Amino acid sequence: MPPIEDQPRDWTEPGAYLVAPGVYRVPLPLPLDGLTAVNAYVLEGADGLTVIDPGWVGAKSEQAMTDALSKLGYSLDDISTCLATHHHGDHYSQAYTWRAKLGSTLFAGREERHSISSIITDTGEFPNHGPLLTRCGAIDLAKRVASGDVSAAWADVDFGEPDGWLDHGDEIALRDGSLQVVATPGHTRGHIVFHHRATATLFSGDHILPSITPSIGFEWSPEPYPLRSYLSSLELVRCLPDAALLPSHGPVTASTHTRVDELLSHHERRLDDVCERIADGASTAYEVAQSMPWTRRSHRLDDLPLEHQLCAVTEIGAHLDVLTMQGRLRQRDSAATRHYALAS
Repeated sequence: MPPIEDQPRDWTEPGAYLVAPGVYRVPLPLPLDGLTAVNAYVLEGADGLTVIDPGWVGAKSEQAMTDALSKLGYSLDDISTCLATHHHGDHYSQAYTWRAKLGSTLFAGREERHSISSIITDTGEFPNHGPLLTRCGAIDLAKRVASGDVSAAWADVDFGEPDGWLDHGDEIALRDGSLQVVATPGHTRGHIVFHHRATATLFSGDHILPSITPSIGFEWSPEPYPLRSYLSSLELVRCLPDAALLPSHGPVTASTHTRVDELLSHHERRLDDVCERIADGASTAYEVAQSMPWTRRSHRLDDLPLEHQLCAVTEIGAHLDVLTMQGRLRQRDSAATRHYALAS
């Protein structure tokens, strides 16, 4: 594969961009509000091309990949293996469709089986979030989520299990070297990243993003304590040799460790902020979330799209759980809602 072109100022600009020897970043368009592209990564595998996180199924996304591969002297038919860092549609759905269309093989983290099974068999969107939101004190929000229309983009997405499951420590053979699978639960319970020792790069999926903080436990079947898992996963990656950060959303950056340190500091500050709001009189995750500004524009919780409100409230609930584990808060359940207070 010859080098094609330098990195653009706008990371979403279509193309095929050399980011490491034999590794190309291919931005693909997304049908989502506020998130306009996902980075797929193309590598030469042991037998054909390997693509990491090949985007949301759709004609525009597939055409963008076709155009990028053409610049490299390849076609879609040269793709033999797809690797999904997690099951969200912008990472998984096109790869799932390509199984039948191209005969390619799809792999994902084993713990994604919980949410994938729920998507296949359960009725409605986010069917397990009603009790979770109720526990957070967001009764009306739980009713709105139960009524549907959380994310219209999911409506026409075909979904099913991958061809194979990946576990922590597995190796994916490439033409030169291999990818090491690192389990990083938190964003989803089965999220994985890929460490490429030969080029000192980390394909971080949504676990580590260069300019935004990933949502926590945003999936059909969330684990009980996603923030605890996420923070542990950040510490795990921090123990790996430093590597260039190849994220799913945003530009490539030089140091994974630098961004991990920033994310750990962010959550330390958020834990302190949440604890202070409990001290000031809030007692539920919903009350804390309502008292906080959201996004860089400091929106009120009620002004956010429904999907983002769901993320915000459950993320605060996850922070409250960690504060309880740290001994800083105590909790009590009243009916189906959980209340918090300072431990002393």
